[in-house]
Amino acid sequence: MAKPAVKPIPDGMHSLTPHLVCAGAADAIEFYKKAFNAVEVARLPGPGGKLMHAAVRIGDSTLMLVDENPQWGLLGPIALKGSPVTVHLYVDDVDGVVAKAVAAGARITMPIADMFWGDRYGQLEDPFGHRWSVATHTRDLSPSEIQEGMAKMGG
Repeated sequence: MAKPAVKPIPDGMHSLTPHLVCAGAADAIEFYKKAFNAVEVARLPGPGGKLMHAAVRIGDSTLMLVDENPQWGLLGPIALKGSPVTVHLYVDDVDGVVAKAVAAGARITMPIADMFWGDRYGQLEDPFGHRWSVATHTRDLSPSEIQEGMAKMGG
């Protein structure tokens, strides 16, 4: 009997999946559980207990993680003294999620506010140096309405 064809994109995955390098990926999993209700999907420990691969599900999306390993060129944002990347998270209740993330150890880098593009939006930095923007979409606006709102802000 022939095996079924392998799906090029596995069930439950999307085309684009963030893969974060963390100093302490196992601790990061616990933080994401507390902060964002993450559910652990996979964990592959390697030599010395460092995680070679891990995955959690947040909402309908997967986030992959790996422990720092300088010999493989894997350094997280703390070692690199920052990150140019922000992971964006849409949620039903931005105020509640941000409060929960702060209680779990995140730091607010941009307070939550109603934005000209129709989202209630704020930014965080997690204890591992990764930047997150968190938002709830509150208003559907046309491109011209968004442009007008941006102009009023002087942007």
